[in-house]
Amino acid sequence: MRIRKATLSDVARHAGVSATTASYIINGRSAQMRISPETEQRVRQAVEDLGYRPNRSARSLRTSKTGTIGVITDFVASGQFASEMLSGASAAARRADHLLVIGETGGERALESLLIEEMLDRQVDGIVYATRTHQRVSLPAILRRHRTVLLNCTDPTTNLPTLLPDEHAGGRTAVEVLLAGGVHGDVWVVGEDPTPNALAGPLRLAGMRERLAESGLGIAGVIACPWAVDAAYDAVAPWLATNGTAAGLVCLNDRVAMGAYQALAEAGVRVPQDVAVVSFDGSELATWLRPQVTSVSLPFAELGERAVDALMDPRWADIGTVCLPMTVVPGGSVQAGRVAPT
Repeated sequence: MRIRKATLSDVARHAGVSATTASYIINGRSAQMRISPETEQRVRQAVEDLGYRPNRSARSLRTSKTGTIGVITDFVASGQFASEMLSGASAAARRADHLLVIGETGGERALESLLIEEMLDRQVDGIVYATRTHQRVSLPAILRRHRTVLLNCTDPTTNLPTLLPDEHAGGRTAVEVLLAGGVHGDVWVVGEDPTPNALAGPLRLAGMRERLAESGLGIAGVIACPWAVDAAYDAVAPWLATNGTAAGLVCLNDRVAMGAYQALAEAGVRVPQDVAVVSFDGSELATWLRPQVTSVSLPFAELGERAVDALMDPRWADIGTVCLPMTVVPGGSVQAGRVAPT
């Protein structure tokens, strides 16, 4: 037996108002009729009591809006950071009474084009174009003609709204943590950028160099490796074997920090007694290390949330580029009073 859905007329009758009054309240237009707060409350209570849901198709014909937001991504949505970005975006979409429609490309241009065409055919109210890692992209030409926000990526040829983590300031913050912990000697960086268009590493390094220079210091060197546990271990272990020493290590993400920790432990180098370690990401992985690594956290959930807010903003075209600050998740990997080993 099919259960009958509540209608607008049912809501109006339940609240003791006209269907027109109920419609204005449900569609957020009560100010146009000078409806009293008491009447508005009765209608909203009737909506809740009856489980009424507006007819999306009818609303879209009336307002030229479909109540949907497209998200085009290159990442696997089950990953921690992807999940946080999408959770933030979803929360903002719900506040705006919208639904996210997610298309994952895996980095394939042909699939990306197909997904964008499908979303535009379905008349989404806007598109968030997101990448898993902070990188430079070439935005598909068709999106330049539609309401689009870039998330965690940038295209220098467009003025579309862009939401980014402040990687440069994050690099400065990592050095601030070391300096506050009494690191006065050599600082080495572990990691390198995996692709030519990656921006996170270069921007973090620039911020580190700037802040160290202000203190009369510099980066002693970079232990180059991909941003993975095994790769970091394979790079740090031989560096230590050839008498590599540092007062502080900055690992470009938490996976690199885990590999570095393993190499340091095998070489008998203690964290934080012999070397201070700071990382990036603020992931759950950072909490598994012993001692927990102090990590500069990326604001993934806020990035997703702010991207959708920007898309819904009436001043959307004037938003420009917004860089969100990266905060420190403290651990036990930095200790005061350290100087470079001799």
